[in-house]
Amino acid sequence: MEYAARRNQRGAFEGFYKLIMRRNSVYVTFIIAGAFFGERAVDYGVHKLWESKNVGKRYEDISVLGQRPVEE
Repeated sequence: MEYAARRNQRGAFEGFYKLIMRRNSVYVTFIIAGAFFGERAVDYGVHKLWESKNVGKRYEDISVLGQRPVEE
């Protein structure tokens, strides 16, 4: 039973190896693309978190400065 579980787990790693890591050019492209899209996702998430925590405190939220009309 333990052998079958290890065999299935090893199969996933073998599939990953065959798909991504077998050729150096594919592996380097995978790393660079992953870094690029990962950076974009983190940047977007942090930006949205910062905006949600600072509503009403940003320069754009100050109605006296003429950025947004006063909602009454």
